[in-house]
Amino acid sequence: MASRGYDGEVRTLPLPPITPGGWAVLGLGLLASGLLVALRDVSLTIAPGEKVALVGPNGAGKSTLLLHLNGILRPATGSVHVSSLAVQDKNLGRVRAAVGLVFQDPDDQLFSPTVFDDVAFGPLYQGLPETEVRTRVHAALTAIHMGDYAPRISHHLSMGEKKRIAIATVLAMNPEILVLDEPTAGLDPRARRGLINLLRELPQTMLVSTHDIRMVAELLPRTVVMDQGAVVADGLTAAILADAILLEAHGLEM
Repeated sequence: MASRGYDGEVRTLPLPPITPGGWAVLGLGLLASGLLVALRDVSLTIAPGEKVALVGPNGAGKSTLLLHLNGILRPATGSVHVSSLAVQDKNLGRVRAAVGLVFQDPDDQLFSPTVFDDVAFGPLYQGLPETEVRTRVHAALTAIHMGDYAPRISHHLSMGEKKRIAIATVLAMNPEILVLDEPTAGLDPRARRGLINLLRELPQTMLVSTHDIRMVAELLPRTVVMDQGAVVADGLTAAILADAILLEAHGLEM
């Protein structure tokens, strides 16, 4: 994949092999706020099992891209596919079950009286039987190492605990893909370390939008850099982070 630094020089960065299927964003474009272009011909393919970082300065278009991945926003041009499914009205139920979106602020996802109710909300909305809902809630809370938190009041939890519960709310939907927006933002060092360790354990394909470059270096083998609504670099994290000119050009620091 070609990347472009501040001087206009095209750099070729190594990419991991991509297997057929998985997840593709092709030629995505979005015009927002009149003449402001939010996304410019964004094209990505993410293979099953990949863990990918999405980085760039504020206003680069990262969050806008994330909101296209399960149909919350729709592109002016281009398309999004999850495996063989186009992100269209007729497929939205299946797409949103497959793509678990975790927002930066966990309070956007925690609105029920208890942790159990929050985690059960998605499966109940799908119309699953009560026994299956309870099984999924137990499995999701076990996966985040909070199996005894079901009766707790969500809004009495710490920020780190809330972030984990927000992840559990999407794990209960049995997603193939996790999309996380700034998962370590607002966490103290201990909670940050615990969340990174948790993300390492999870088997799902993962796209993580973040400013936490140290987490990227540790956790995510591939990195996509966005700036001004476009993908400017896409390659192995080690190669991206070793390119000081690229990092400086796009407001990134180790």
